[in-house]
Amino acid sequence: MREIAILFFGFLILQINAQFLPWFLEQNYVNPPNNNNKPSKPRSPVIFVPGDGGTQVDAKLNKPSTRHIFCTKTTKDYFNVWLNLELMAPLIIDCWTDNVKLYYNNETRTTSNSPGVELRIPRWGDPEVVEWIDPSKNHIGAYFKSIANGLVQNGYVRNVSIRGAPYDFRKGPSELGQYFIDLKQLVEETYEMNSQVPVTLIAHSMGAPILMIFLQQQNEKWKEKYIARMITIAGAYGGSVKTVKVFAVGDDLGSLGLFASEMREAQISMASLSFLLPFPTFWKPNEVLVTTRKRNYTHSQLNEFFDDLGYPQGWEMRKDNLKFVENFAAPNVEIHCLYSTKMPTIEQLHYKTDDLSGSPSLLYGNGDGSVNIRSLEGCTYWRNLQKQPITTLEIPNTEHFALLQHPRIVSYILDVLVN
Repeated sequence: MREIAILFFGFLILQINAQFLPWFLEQNYVNPPNNNNKPSKPRSPVIFVPGDGGTQVDAKLNKPSTRHIFCTKTTKDYFNVWLNLELMAPLIIDCWTDNVKLYYNNETRTTSNSPGVELRIPRWGDPEVVEWIDPSKNHIGAYFKSIANGLVQNGYVRNVSIRGAPYDFRKGPSELGQYFIDLKQLVEETYEMNSQVPVTLIAHSMGAPILMIFLQQQNEKWKEKYIARMITIAGAYGGSVKTVKVFAVGDDLGSLGLFASEMREAQISMASLSFLLPFPTFWKPNEVLVTTRKRNYTHSQLNEFFDDLGYPQGWEMRKDNLKFVENFAAPNVEIHCLYSTKMPTIEQLHYKTDDLSGSPSLLYGNGDGSVNIRSLEGCTYWRNLQKQPITTLEIPNTEHFALLQHPRIVSYILDVLVN
């Protein structure tokens, strides 16, 4: 479900389109700091957990071959590969695709980079790499920036009371074991750095189910000590039908300068996209997701959809993450669930052909443009399953990534943490 977000990730992948980044908002929503009055109680430190495409990515190359003469074969040092708008230019985008795509091994059940490509997620713990997806700080690459600025203007300090927890968003939870270990250590470290005040986790898009999985892995005593709450923005709690569309035809990220067909090769290689297929908790087995003139594909027949699409590894990656998808146990922490509605969001794909060839027409329903409403409201599923409160805020007519910059979102978070 940024989330560039954006990268190829079809679904939460940050769209290279300035329409959702009203640049003027920065000066209009933040409560000014009150330096004359100290807070009556210590404020909860914050850790940002991004969604798909929601963090900077660096690459270093020593490739045996390249796609064509415009592609770099070897680099001495790491360079920014996401989000780097220069790499989205015609012809050059072929090089980018070859550098960021993953290769799935059906025996090891893991993915790996293209030969000769090293990718790294830079600066663990530093919020800047998730505040700005583009390290040049082009406004198109703003992510958690508005929220962080609001917190700083109210007394928070970057790298002390504001931290970042970036990860390789191309991977599914089955390959994020070390990330969950590192995140636990980051929570404990941030807790100690801030006078042992419990931590607030703030997630966007795919970051919501990632946090759900992380919290399911922790015991109740640990959560009571270290976690104050989690706040999710456009949380893709139950996946999204948009991922089905990305597997079928790719996604252009909302940019007139990109073509879905060019992006698809990288997008569909991401195990995270398979993870974000609609969750069984919110989609019934007999619900139709794709139709052709000859047959329907229901939620329980997604494996057949991938076979007929000629991409069976998409289902194999999904199988690797089924245990995470099917376990929707309550995280047992205070939850604030912020999301948008009334944006046309894909519900079904309809082919006018007998098979899955050509471009399908799309049937839309309610959501935020990327994530369906039933998934965005997924947090409410736990209301009778945990004692901790669950609060929701609905902001209509705001796109999935634009929500991060919305003044009501920033104001709400400041109310919870500062006021």
